[in-house]
Amino acid sequence: MKKTEERRRVRLPKAVVPILASMSLLLAGCDSLRFAPTEVQKQNAWLHNRTALVTAETARAEEASPELQALTQLGEIQSRAFSAYFGLPKEFPPAETTDDILAESNWQLADAAVQHGADRPDAWQVADSMLELGIGLCALLGGVYGTRAVRFLSDARGKSQALQEIISGNELFKKQNASAATAFKQAHQTQSPQTRQLVAQLKA
Repeated sequence: MKKTEERRRVRLPKAVVPILASMSLLLAGCDSLRFAPTEVQKQNAWLHNRTALVTAETARAEEASPELQALTQLGEIQSRAFSAYFGLPKEFPPAETTDDILAESNWQLADAAVQHGADRPDAWQVADSMLELGIGLCALLGGVYGTRAVRFLSDARGKSQALQEIISGNELFKKQNASAATAFKQAHQTQSPQTRQLVAQLKA
């Protein structure tokens, strides 16, 4: 029983190293990563629900067609999901009346929320954060293998940062020397498909 427990303690750090390294590479090239909802997005989601609610009430008060009333009621119910997903904001924008909702500040809020929604985490920052997390976890595990894992991940982090600097330098060179861009690309034709794919993902 004691031998089994000791084996588990020794194998755990070994398993952590490839898992964290793989996660770092996957996250670095993953376009589906998004930031947590911002206060602006939360306000906009809540305001969307208020807009849909007032629209449904207005359609009913003005005795619009049954189809339009049904559509506005469905829209209000659907908009609840957005607010529930993003969470409630710390401060609520004015939205008691139609005039409140149509205020210029709310138009600006909507535009800002669109921009925030399009933002994505920088791939290099994600990879560096994951490596840093891995170093911290392995340091907590301790032991011989934990120490080796820390050295391995620290080395991987250093190489990742070096690769970022090389790629950034290459891109800057091509922009400043447009006439040499073709020759630059030809010089890299010997790269393997795997290397080209990796570089393309890191440049994205």
